[in-house]
Amino acid sequence: MEDSKLYKISYYNQDKVYELFAKKVYESDLYGFLVIEEVVFGSQSDLVIDPSEEKLKNEFESVKRSFIPFHNVIRIDEVKKQGACKIRDSKSSSNNNVSAFPGGFKGGKN
Repeated sequence: MEDSKLYKISYYNQDKVYELFAKKVYESDLYGFLVIEEVVFGSQSDLVIDPSEEKLKNEFESVKRSFIPFHNVIRIDEVKKQGACKIRDSKSSSNNNVSAFPGGFKGGKN
């Protein structure tokens, strides 16, 4: 069923890694961007409140559609079950084995 699909999207945003869950992810008409729609957060009945998830909830509260540059995307997974949305430091995680693509490409010869 198409409506039941859920995606986990990890991407870089200002030296942080954002991990979001969304119902819709697709390539944008704007060249070089990925669109994320219908961001899903944990239920209000959870007893433990994660501050980073609350920050994300506030940040995406009135956002209908978010455009993420392709080069910032780390990974997109289709998942069966929702987890917690997170913001974490990209450099502080000791088990993080993903590196950003080197920046500074100006085209032509170096």
